[in-house]
Amino acid sequence: MDSIEKLKEIFAKFPTVGPRTAGRFVYYLIKQPKEKLNELVATIQELSNKIKLCKLCFQPFEGQTEICTICQNPARNKSLLCIVEKEADLLSIEITKKYNGLYFVLGGTIGTMKEEEIASLRITELKKRVSENNFLEIIVALNSTQEGRATSVLIENSIKESFGMAQNLRPAPKITHLAKGIPVGGELEYADEETLESALLGRK
Repeated sequence: MDSIEKLKEIFAKFPTVGPRTAGRFVYYLIKQPKEKLNELVATIQELSNKIKLCKLCFQPFEGQTEICTICQNPARNKSLLCIVEKEADLLSIEITKKYNGLYFVLGGTIGTMKEEEIASLRITELKKRVSENNFLEIIVALNSTQEGRATSVLIENSIKESFGMAQNLRPAPKITHLAKGIPVGGELEYADEETLESALLGRK
């Protein structure tokens, strides 16, 4: 496979990018001067070297510590945890400025209850995070899709199971879900700010 076709194949794996758009990207790059291409390559390399995942919420960030700025911020409400599918959903919620708690990036959703799909999620890490902190409320903020709803059930059952097995007197946190401001089949990443704010404030 030559370099043009290989790059097309790589771009086609990007979210919302099909083969035709991938081809446009490649031919756009071909027309750029060499210094622009070198700058792009250097930036991608820098991204690979500097970006890491927060050890608490798994949000990608750049810094010298192991914890991102949100998790470090003493002004955040430590009794609230919002579970999202991906980083873009976290950013969408942050834009509303109506949520001041902490986050957990699950890393995906499941379409079925197959073991390999469940294993790809950070369920074990989530249970550990919940068991080690005194959260009063956990907001399951997943997309209103079939996969999102199936994953929400898995999360809720896992948290309840974790507290049922725990040898402590601490009560289980309240588990809430976003209100129905997000249309069925809709994705948080593409919801407008007002709709997302309404769904967040009306959670139950």
